[in-house]
Amino acid sequence: QVQLVESGGGLVQAGGSLRLSCAASGRTFSNYAMGWFRQAPGMEREFAATISASGASTLYADSVKGRFTISRDNALNTVYLQMNPLKPEDTAIYYCAAGRSTYMMARGSNDYWGQGTQVTVSS
Repeated sequence: QVQLVESGGGLVQAGGSLRLSCAASGRTFSNYAMGWFRQAPGMEREFAATISASGASTLYADSVKGRFTISRDNALNTVYLQMNPLKPEDTAIYYCAAGRSTYMMARGSNDYWGQGTQVTVSS
């Protein structure tokens, strides 16, 4: 089992920035690809970004490409999502996930999920 705990969400004005963190515990963090997903009100959960187990490769959804950056620190068992500039349409609950590969994660196939952290972007 892998336990994932997100933090760093909040309320920010459009054009601002936030950095989300996801702390992992349990099985060996460096064995897993990690990712971020989000779910806006009334919408289905969607893929945002993923990073390989080593950190060497990343994938992004078109909606966040060029604005969001995913990174990880395997020594700290933590994955991050730097978001800027933020737009009102980025408002959502952001979920951290662990999976077997960036390819599978980008298609929504994950092994573990966190509880989510709310990000609200005001216009």
